[in-house]
Amino acid sequence: MNLINPFEVVQDQLDEVMQILKIDSNVMQILRTPMREIHVSIPVRMDNGDLRVFHGFRVQYNNALGPCKGGIRFHPEETIDTIRALAAWMTWKTACIGLPLGGAKGGVICNPKEMSINELERLARGYIDKIWQLIGPDQDIPAPDVYTNPQVMAWMMDEYSKIIGKNQFGVITGKPIKMGGSLGREDATARGGMSVLREAAKYLGLDLAKSTIAIQGFGNAGYYAALLAEKMFGMKVVAVSDSKGGAFNPNGIDAKALKEHKEKTGHVSGFPGAKDITNEELLLLDVDVLAPSALEEVITKNNANDIKAKIILELANGPTTPDADKILFKKGIHLVPDFLANAGGVTVSYFEMVQNFYMYYWDEDLVYKRLDHRMTEAYKNVLKAAKEYSISMRQAAYVVAIKRIVEVMKLRGWW
Repeated sequence: MNLINPFEVVQDQLDEVMQILKIDSNVMQILRTPMREIHVSIPVRMDNGDLRVFHGFRVQYNNALGPCKGGIRFHPEETIDTIRALAAWMTWKTACIGLPLGGAKGGVICNPKEMSINELERLARGYIDKIWQLIGPDQDIPAPDVYTNPQVMAWMMDEYSKIIGKNQFGVITGKPIKMGGSLGREDATARGGMSVLREAAKYLGLDLAKSTIAIQGFGNAGYYAALLAEKMFGMKVVAVSDSKGGAFNPNGIDAKALKEHKEKTGHVSGFPGAKDITNEELLLLDVDVLAPSALEEVITKNNANDIKAKIILELANGPTTPDADKILFKKGIHLVPDFLANAGGVTVSYFEMVQNFYMYYWDEDLVYKRLDHRMTEAYKNVLKAAKEYSISMRQAAYVVAIKRIVEVMKLRGWW
């Protein structure tokens, strides 16, 4: 499959918003390009004694609303265009949710699955050695992303603290709980998604307790989406997939049992009592809710017409192409776009920043309560814009985000 350049998608979506809001083209030129890009080379001594140079990036897209915020990915096929697109989406995401933050993203081209823990630590510290002057609690706050985790964040925080000569827990979020991480972070993306799913169901008059859901992807977001859909709403999870295929059972799939099966076998297919299906088949199942939670560009003009779900909850970044968006909107499918649906993660990361700043930590119930409030208000604002302008929910999310950013840019005298 030939994927569309994700940064070109960002720019096309921005152009649509410019026409809807009639924003000055000069202002849009600022928003169509990143504020700052950092390209670095990171020499790492491997366990066998060889020196290997890894290439990394950090894109700080826009900081009109506040310090930049965004994850760091370790991936063998990382590209600067992907990082640019994700940094832009982080900018719209924080603005859409109403956080006082801008957007950024980072990445290193590497294959963590082929590296030892000591090599990963040297790479993590080496990355911070190259970018430390351009990050900080009031400048740019990284977080974990694809193939990075709390341990990697701990090494990065420690390296930054060594360089500046003092403990600075607030430079990174997604850290282990014992060193300034926030409770509620692990399931935050899925839990935030459940908040907006609840509101979408209310709007459509859909009884979630009698509804079915299919989830593509069984990583962190996919697993917790399956777990919480059942636990919070009594939904029936009828299908789940990973990169190797999927499992389908019209009578329902137990998320915890499926996780245990995957830990033993390495995949969700072959789950007892379920029928093996492909990722493509999962997308076309007759379910109430479809939650793409893994890959980008899986819903395209080639399959959008055959999708039967009433609600699409985008827990992945960029799972729907622009052509497919138009088809789904015409079909009347209620699509909750990625940078609204999956904003729970960055919201709890923001809560972690707040807790780090005043060194007082909240209990889990308070984190969940404040997360639900943020996500609920954001959904209502986006739905209001969709109705006001007679546009799709994705376009409406852009409208809410871009209006906030442009207003602050004007107040700051940027245009």
